[in-house]
Amino acid sequence: MRYRRLSDVGDFTFGSGQANFLRDTPETVAQAVVTRLGLWLEEWFLDLSEGTPYVQAALGKYTAQTIEPAMRQRILETENVTGLVAFDLQLDPDERKVTIQARIETTFGPTTVVGVV
Repeated sequence: MRYRRLSDVGDFTFGSGQANFLRDTPETVAQAVVTRLGLWLEEWFLDLSEGTPYVQAALGKYTAQTIEPAMRQRILETENVTGLVAFDLQLDPDERKVTIQARIETTFGPTTVVGVV
């Protein structure tokens, strides 16, 4: 998953000291949202119930009605997300990608999440 937040590869960033360690900020929560969206359901061997239901709700011919609710739910279930203010999902079947842009409220303030799956 590519996105324009914190790290070029979509991973959590752990620092070289406190100046580089990001925590308790809206951007931290945004990074957690993008990381969670990048994890497919049943991909993590320690918890097969964790992940985004891409196979069940996003892939295939007749998923236009199921993908948006699944992505919204995944965002809202992220720790420290308190609300979803705006949500936009763009399907590009030719490129086989989904672009998500969401404005979220977090415990630490508002932020924007942008992701391409």
